Amino acid sequence: MSESNNRLLALDTFRGATIMLMILVNNPGTWSHIYAPFRHAKWHGCTLTDLVFPFFLLIMGVAMRFTFEKYEICNKYGPLFKKVFVRTITIFILGLILNAFPFVRQDWDWSSLRILGVLQRIALVYLLASIIVIKRDIKAIIKVSISLLFGYWLVLYTFGIINGIDPYALNSNLVLYVDKIILGDSHLWSGNGIPFDPEGLLSTIPAVVTTVIGFLVGTMIKTASDQRDNCQKMAILGSVFIIIGWIWGLLFPINKALWTSSYVLFTAGIGILVLSIMIWLVDIKKNNKWAKPLIIYGTNSIFIFVISGIWTKVLLNISFNLNGKMISGYSYLYQTIFMPLDGGMNSSLLFALFHIVIFWLILALMYKKRIFIKV
Repeated sequence: MSESNNRLLALDTFRGATIMLMILVNNPGTWSHIYAPFRHAKWHGCTLTDLVFPFFLLIMGVAMRFTFEKYEICNKYGPLFKKVFVRTITIFILGLILNAFPFVRQDWDWSSLRILGVLQRIALVYLLASIIVIKRDIKAIIKVSISLLFGYWLVLYTFGIINGIDPYALNSNLVLYVDKIILGDSHLWSGNGIPFDPEGLLSTIPAVVTTVIGFLVGTMIKTASDQRDNCQKMAILGSVFIIIGWIWGLLFPINKALWTSSYVLFTAGIGILVLSIMIWLVDIKKNNKWAKPLIIYGTNSIFIFVISGIWTKVLLNISFNLNGKMISGYSYLYQTIFMPLDGGMNSSLLFALFHIVIFWLILALMYKKRIFIKV
């Protein structure tokens, strides 16, 4: 947003940088050769990669403050709730379709379809955050957010105490228990060695607060008469959140998979700090030539998430013969073009950077033709 409160170019820049980082960490040449910042924390902790999802939810919250305003000004809450509901259903179904793709395989079993996922969490968070912020004043929103963060900590801790287990361990937490009861083991992600979904139902509750914080930050930006002063306030707020989140993490570990309350504040604080810097550079100082590629990357965020997911699944489900051995198209592309360049982490990184460039070219063409796919 410029000083005249027209459009927040920094938000588009931040969104684009987040999507670009997502493509980078989701598409290494091989998962056995990845630089540490581009891996998720094994359990407790937070890496650069662990910032991607909360940043996106924070951005969604900021954007909600701007998009909801036209309905609030006219008191047209009926159309707003309809918009929220339709968008929720659409994004959730897209997530299910992406999980099921390519739909027909010899070993396909619908009874093992993963129900949850990134898009499904975005959909549920969008719905619940909208319910919290629509027609409520700032004080009420803050009270609800604080209650959710402390309530989530309380229920996880109490569950562990009652059952005499570590409430924050991979195989003994309430998030896992709730998902097993409601969804069943066969419908959960098993990438951690056991059925456990990092986008679980119960852990969606604190994720909602990440988006609500974004909405409150969007309110700060929208109502500020002096964006320079507001940037300073945002930087202070972000720093305070980081400190509180880190301290809370000593008792309630910072953990993305559980989306702990400490993780909410810690990552939101970093996101607010980054956004304040981008507003200062892009919208206030008008130093935005470097931002144009990122803005392009942020214009069709849901579209590129879906397309990148489909592309990867297509590569993984086609086979090529390499030296008498059948391997996936994904491995074939990496081993024949990128692996000979270095054979280690640099080759794996170049493979990911290649995907960033290819998807950027697609988005740049869409941007040039003014094609914006809104979900």
